[in-house]
Amino acid sequence: MAQQIIFYILALAIAVFSILAVTSKRVIRSATYLLFVLLATAGLFLLLNYHYLFAVQVTVYAGGIMVLFIMSIFLTHKPGDQFITRMSWKVRSSAFLAVAGLVLCGYIIVKNVTRVYSYINGNELQMQDLGTTMMGTEKYQYLLPFEVISVLLLACIIGAILIARKEKSPMNPPQGDMD
Repeated sequence: MAQQIIFYILALAIAVFSILAVTSKRVIRSATYLLFVLLATAGLFLLLNYHYLFAVQVTVYAGGIMVLFIMSIFLTHKPGDQFITRMSWKVRSSAFLAVAGLVLCGYIIVKNVTRVYSYINGNELQMQDLGTTMMGTEKYQYLLPFEVISVLLLACIIGAILIARKEKSPMNPPQGDMD
């Protein structure tokens, strides 16, 4: 019973802070709400006794990635700036696609609910299988996507640095004598 209460609290925190992260008009607050979402997700991993994934979630995502996000925000924006939101066709189409994605995720969850029960009953993956899957190069293994994401993050860092660079004013030619 206590696990269910903790689960509902974490699920509610994830839902509320996710909505706040995408609807906040201040960038720093959005990043802070995202940090809370990542920490609550780590709490779900801990609740499921996935201690390794809990540690990875806290160190890599809540620690490293959030530092990267906040650093890039400080490099590219003034932290107090507000964004102007308008109801355009882009916002409406994004909302439609978000609802369609939610329906698709719900459908997938409903179709695969028996797999979740098999994990709950103790048929858990071994850590060696998880490591082989994450860092393998065979079919249905994820080393290549992992490396692509690392290159993407590197490109984001370089892009943030280039955007944050101050433009140098063109140097005036020296005003010397031309005798």
